[in-house]
Amino acid sequence: QVQLVESGGGLVQAGDSLRLSCTASGRTLDYYYIMWFRQVPGKGRDFVAGIKWKGGSPDYAGSVKGRFTIARDQADNTVNLNITNLKMEDTGTYYCGGDPHGGGCGARVWGQGTLVTVKA
Repeated sequence: QVQLVESGGGLVQAGDSLRLSCTASGRTLDYYYIMWFRQVPGKGRDFVAGIKWKGGSPDYAGSVKGRFTIARDQADNTVNLNITNLKMEDTGTYYCGGDPHGGGCGARVWGQGTLVTVKA
């Protein structure tokens, strides 16, 4: 079983940049599709970005295109989410999810989340 651990959240100012990391352990990620989701209190988890561990074009929610970049760091078994020009609406808990079937089946493994708070 793969375990996912997120890191990198915190209190940041609007306009800043931030890198969130999802580090995997336990088993190979070869067939995984790794995703980032954002959740705000009282709402469900919204897909933000995803990428296949083996490579290929990343996927993004339309609302974050141009400011969010998802990338694999295979040496560190990590999927990073780089966010530029942070906006207050980026505030939320960011979760890393893994689909062991390469995408299309939804996340089967979740991390514990990392909170991002953007202040004006």
